[in-house]
Amino acid sequence: MGKPLDVAYGDKAAERQAGFKALDRNVKVLGVVSLLNDLSSEVAVRTLPLFLANVLGVRTSIIGFIEGIAESTATLLKIASGYLADRLGRKKTLTLWGYGLSGFTKPLLYFANTWGLVLAVRFLDRVGKGIRTAPRDALIADVTPEQYWGRAFGFNKAMDKVGAVVGLLLAALILSTTQSGQVTLDLAGYQALVLLSVIPGIAAVLVLAVGVSQPASADSKPSKKDLLSWHSLDNRFKAFLGIVVLFTLGNSSDAFLMLRAQTVGLSTTEIFLLVAAFNLVVSASSLPGGILSDLLGRRRLIVSGWLIYALIYFGFGVAATAWHVGALYVLYGLYYGAFQGAASALVADLVPPERRGTAYGLFNGAIGVTVFPASLIAGLLWQWFNPAAPFFFGGALACLSSLLLLLMLGKRVRR
Repeated sequence: MGKPLDVAYGDKAAERQAGFKALDRNVKVLGVVSLLNDLSSEVAVRTLPLFLANVLGVRTSIIGFIEGIAESTATLLKIASGYLADRLGRKKTLTLWGYGLSGFTKPLLYFANTWGLVLAVRFLDRVGKGIRTAPRDALIADVTPEQYWGRAFGFNKAMDKVGAVVGLLLAALILSTTQSGQVTLDLAGYQALVLLSVIPGIAAVLVLAVGVSQPASADSKPSKKDLLSWHSLDNRFKAFLGIVVLFTLGNSSDAFLMLRAQTVGLSTTEIFLLVAAFNLVVSASSLPGGILSDLLGRRRLIVSGWLIYALIYFGFGVAATAWHVGALYVLYGLYYGAFQGAASALVADLVPPERRGTAYGLFNGAIGVTVFPASLIAGLLWQWFNPAAPFFFGGALACLSSLLLLLMLGKRVRR
């Protein structure tokens, strides 16, 4: 089952030139949906750590708890949604419900005045992500020829980050006019950002409803017993899943990167511009990264991304000035560009078509459940030791994960 991890397809020159034109219309529309949804999320959700710390006075351990539980509590829904996508074949319907839940709950952050209410809204937003992620990824794989999986997922990630760049630049503009360069975020500034997020969030749902067609279900469907059977999955997929869990244990919420930026004196507006630059790098590198994974192999790109991540996280640990953090934050985008599309495409490589929804549910679910201990550990390390500790921990686990990926998946694994 599955293909070699570093498989190469056909005429590389022709495939490289195909680029964007090789993508199915559904993939392109889903890219627009990702753009609009992330534009909404970046201005309303990305700034939550600053809102919690600056406005509500919440400690970093609580911020880590909120970020962790918001991601991890959606894990069972990711797995269940992936299973239902395979069982029912209604991938578009599930994706639409997921985007709808996120789009219509984020505006409630306008009324947040306690961290408990923030947790509730954050949870509902992540439930929406849990519902949509596996069916959306399976849908992308279903409508894309296998030799173009890397670029299809890379394109989706790129569009996601284009939305982030636009949203963050708009947010920076708003904050620069309402907060006059002050270092911390205030309530009025955050409420203005939430209002900005409403229109693109709802527009994403409408574009998905009108622009994406439901593809025909696979002719052969596995039995319910097979879908729920862990033993029926390829051992290479299981190994990859375990390694990703180890890596994610050191990949805490990016909230700690924003807090780290504040420790060296960056203002709220400067942090917005910095995150926008990060997302611009991700957007620019995701499609080329996906194409390279099609041409050179997934494993090489994933290992490269993890090693870049390790170096950058070690750098965050020793950073002492604003320009250090700024340069590292921008370079951090190369990790996302190299890893995100290649990892999603690798899942499709390792499982048959009728198991894709379940596999993506397990893949995203495993990451989601690990984010809780990862963010909690980061918050505690920050609080008990110093702001550098979470980054040294994350960099060390990234190096170990890279080694395991080379050793365990570099061999032929029997089922």
